[in-house]
Amino acid sequence: MALEQSERTHWIGIDLGGTKIMALSVDADFRVLAAERKKTKGIEGPDAFLARVGKLVQDVLEKGGGTVEGLAGIGIGCAGPLDLERGVLLETPNLGWREIPLRETLERFFQCPVVVTNDVDAGTYGEFRFGAGQGARCVVGVFLGTGIGAGCVYEGQLLRGRRTSCMEIGHLPVRMDGPLCGCGQRGCLEALAGRLAIASEAAAAAQRGQAPRLLERCGTDLASIRSGDLAWAVRAGDAAIEEIVRQAGRTVGLALAGVVNLLAPDLLILGGGLVEAMPEIFLEEITPIVKSRAMAAFTQSLRIERAALGDQATALGAVALAAIVKRK
Repeated sequence: MALEQSERTHWIGIDLGGTKIMALSVDADFRVLAAERKKTKGIEGPDAFLARVGKLVQDVLEKGGGTVEGLAGIGIGCAGPLDLERGVLLETPNLGWREIPLRETLERFFQCPVVVTNDVDAGTYGEFRFGAGQGARCVVGVFLGTGIGAGCVYEGQLLRGRRTSCMEIGHLPVRMDGPLCGCGQRGCLEALAGRLAIASEAAAAAQRGQAPRLLERCGTDLASIRSGDLAWAVRAGDAAIEEIVRQAGRTVGLALAGVVNLLAPDLLILGGGLVEAMPEIFLEEITPIVKSRAMAAFTQSLRIERAALGDQATALGAVALAAIVKRK
């Protein structure tokens, strides 16, 4: 016999933001019961992708001692353009897939409510509810990795558009005739300070003989230069790599000064792979730029902190959002 919704006590939060997909099983108080990860590499087609997400839910649910019958809801934080009202991933630019019905498929299979939201929004909300942003009135979360994403929680509510997410800080124009960005425009923050931009400059430095440690470890192949490799090269003494990273931090700081002037947050949270690998560098460069370039009236009570939840932020935020929707 099917359980009533009030009797269902397990929740699943999923992070579909990277090359690995991750899920958490949590109880009604959001205590983590189990975690599970699967790679997305090698998946052929959207049907296989949806099947892997479904298998991930089943595996983490079983690992956490739950059952499908006791599943109260699923929250998904997903990268890429989304139709939030329909719960559809509109496209995956790197794979060429379109119109992936995440919510419909999982609701049909698991017979429980499913909420789909942007992965950075979910990560910011996770930090607001359970991490560094607890108790703040206005939180801006900025996550630096291959791309640069941001989210904002204002008085407990996520800022978003009618059908889509917003806060695309990575595509703020910061240089009129800057390098070409993946969005098709030039001079975006992401094109100047995202991991790919940093790795490109780092590879050039290695090729010129200015970064021998990085050259020894990774060569000059952009795909091989990850955040951890950059951090290792800095620790190993490649001064050129450290300066490249610091310059990226200063560029991010300048963009964030504008965000502070616009939203007057009481807290900026910095996260993502680059920050996790080199937290001191990014905090050292971003903080003074924001404090000196934003209006003094907005920086007097502003805190800038590192994210606290690591790679669980998106999944926890997504499942918390799913619980809110269910209560409504």
